[in-house]
Amino acid sequence: MAYNDIKEILPRFRFMGSYVSSRELTSGNINDTYVLTYRNGERTMMYTLQRINTYVFKDPQLVMQNIASVTKHLKASQIRHGSYDERHVLELVRTVDGDVMHKDARHGVWRAYTYITDALALDVVDDPAQMEEVGRAFGRFQRDLADFPAAQLSETIPNFHNTTKRFYDFVRAVDNDRAGHVREMEDEIEFFFERRRMMGEIVRLMDNNVIPLRVTHNDTKSNNVLLDNKTGEALCVIDLDTVMPGSALYDYGDAVRFGASTAREDEEDTSLIRLDMDKTRAFTRGFVQETSGILSQEELSRLPMGIKVMTAELAMRFFTDYLDGDIYFKVNSPQHNLVRTRAQMALLMDIERREEELMEMVQRYLTRYA
Repeated sequence: MAYNDIKEILPRFRFMGSYVSSRELTSGNINDTYVLTYRNGERTMMYTLQRINTYVFKDPQLVMQNIASVTKHLKASQIRHGSYDERHVLELVRTVDGDVMHKDARHGVWRAYTYITDALALDVVDDPAQMEEVGRAFGRFQRDLADFPAAQLSETIPNFHNTTKRFYDFVRAVDNDRAGHVREMEDEIEFFFERRRMMGEIVRLMDNNVIPLRVTHNDTKSNNVLLDNKTGEALCVIDLDTVMPGSALYDYGDAVRFGASTAREDEEDTSLIRLDMDKTRAFTRGFVQETSGILSQEELSRLPMGIKVMTAELAMRFFTDYLDGDIYFKVNSPQHNLVRTRAQMALLMDIERREEELMEMVQRYLTRYA
């Protein structure tokens, strides 16, 4: 029963009113999540309570400091621009001691938010109109944080999108050949060596100050955007655990890579895998409309590069883990990471074939929303 798991935690937070009920959400892959209902007079109050996975997030204090800083800035920015609504930004519930998290006697780490009602998050987006709203939400995220000093945020997962370092990790995995797969993987190894320079391009652009350091979400999947149940409009970006300094190209590229693929990340039949251009156009339209005049022309004109780099990076990460013996990603078969690798390779090759079309698409929206 959910209540027995959390009954000792509830009094540690400043929840308004009297406890009524709770239920556990099982859709998340990382943290344990509960939805709470309280009654404050005639008013029903709802909250989200989470136990942070400290195996994934080794320093939850840094994670929560990032979240507290970013949500505070988002709210202030929306108020300043006259767009604030309580459903448009996550609102942390403080502990009775005024902290942003509570550590229990068993070293579990807990946090709470005000629950956003009458909203849904889509694991799979079938309608391009919904994809446009997802793009608009992540574009607003960039817009509202454009003046936030990104360097002040902690890097909670060091070198998360440092593709130069990721490439050296891949080379090391090839040299070590821990799982004994290298001899059979000549084509895959050559694939990543051929794309070495492309994969490191965003890192080089940032190192040379061509594109700026920005606050990035780093998990820009459609289910991390809440849409209004009635209107379908984007409300709020959620799941801020991986908010860190980075490039806006990472967030745009990963969102398209995941949301506009025609198949699952572990689809075995690579003939089914391609980039859905209707979804890509829809996301890009929403994203560019919100970020035109906010992101630099150097960033906006290079958005297609973000799709290529993020797809190549994930393919290489899956392959590196396969060569290392499946020590990072969860797998359901000995070939699972190889299947994932080849799926992302197939998607990347389709993206490369469409590069001119993608560039023309971005330029068209830049002209429209300039």
